[in-house]
Amino acid sequence: MPQTQSDAPKKPIDVLVHARWIAAVDPANTVHENASLAIDGNTIVGIYPQQEARQRFSAEKNFTLDTHLLCPGLVNAHGHAAMTLFRGFADDLPLMTWLTEHIWPAETAHVDAGFVEVGASLAAAEMLRSGTTCFSDMYFYPGVTAAVAHRHGLRTQLAFPVLELETAWAKSLQEYIDKGLQVLDDYKHSAYVDVCFGPHAPYTVSRETLLKVLTLAEEIDAGVHMHVHESEQEIQAFVHEHGQRPLAMLHEIGLASPRLCCAHMCHVDDTDLEILSTTGTHVAHCPRANLKLASGFSPIQKLLQAGVNVALGTDGAASNNRLDMLNELTTSALLAKGVAGEAHALNAVQALRQATINGARALGKDADIGSLEAGKQADCFAIDLDQPEYWPLYDPIAQLVYCANSQHISHVWSAGELRLEGGRLLNFNLTELRNQVNQWRNVLRQ
Repeated sequence: MPQTQSDAPKKPIDVLVHARWIAAVDPANTVHENASLAIDGNTIVGIYPQQEARQRFSAEKNFTLDTHLLCPGLVNAHGHAAMTLFRGFADDLPLMTWLTEHIWPAETAHVDAGFVEVGASLAAAEMLRSGTTCFSDMYFYPGVTAAVAHRHGLRTQLAFPVLELETAWAKSLQEYIDKGLQVLDDYKHSAYVDVCFGPHAPYTVSRETLLKVLTLAEEIDAGVHMHVHESEQEIQAFVHEHGQRPLAMLHEIGLASPRLCCAHMCHVDDTDLEILSTTGTHVAHCPRANLKLASGFSPIQKLLQAGVNVALGTDGAASNNRLDMLNELTTSALLAKGVAGEAHALNAVQALRQATINGARALGKDADIGSLEAGKQADCFAIDLDQPEYWPLYDPIAQLVYCANSQHISHVWSAGELRLEGGRLLNFNLTELRNQVNQWRNVLRQ
């Protein structure tokens, strides 16, 4: 007699996650019910009905999450991880006052490798607890952040600083570039760390430097990540000095392309929209930071309708106070509706895509992460939706976007490795971390 599925030998794999719902975030936006995610090593084998999965596979570890939604790990497309140590340091100030009178002087006085080690470790803990498994980072001592990310299984795109002014990390433009490329070389075989160029902004980095960055980025096929059109003030000053808007200059020199990710883009006119759309330039929207600093409102619906890839980021904890991507999901969806004046602008599914596959695409990682599909990396999180805050439940994706609290995230996997279990971080000494953070607080508030 022919062998049937039920009596065929089971294929041994590492993990089966049996969940009430699985949001694949695939091209069809499939939400599987009563399904199982099969993981072997660091890779997703596939998604199957639970009964079929149990018949097909023999898993070393089984996780039964009967009231949970399983989602791709969230991608924080713009941030400054070590700035968690500036959380609450200079609140309720406009952008340029906040930067020039508080943040930049404090960085000059205090930021060193030890600062970045503690700040990035705190950021890693917060991001993992809120379902983030990949983040883009732009800050000094990127090699230190790389080591922290690698240690805790967080994927990162390090946009190493490119500046023309002296800081504690580098004294010249060439030193910035040399040190950044050294980090790239140090982690060229890492599954977790990628490196790209991070010129701060068009108003702080010259056209000549940006041309050099573009040439180098094309030579080594690296990305470029920078702040663009964050405030109306910076745009007006740039136009007064150069006779054109910053994005127009980036386009003119050839930097606007799928290689470029523009953080913020709060102010977008019709010409900007055409440039973003025709060049394939990405946008990393940071709604909560933009609101807190009163920087402006990015027209997300217009960007999406023009075919622009819009990802989602938290910015740093100094300008947002949280690195919680679920908060960003909610804020982004609500703000987009308010700006557009339309309740259907940026629906729940679109918002989730912003924080997953769109973010992966902006970081050049969408072949590997951003959705739960066979062959991709097993980066995912589970959130328990059997909570009073989510009753009654009609649509799990809508509930995630409009109701969810990161405190209800129970499990996080990165590359198939469990990083959070039962809401508890693994491989972290939070008592020691808290003591280190408080030591820096005492230094900074003097």
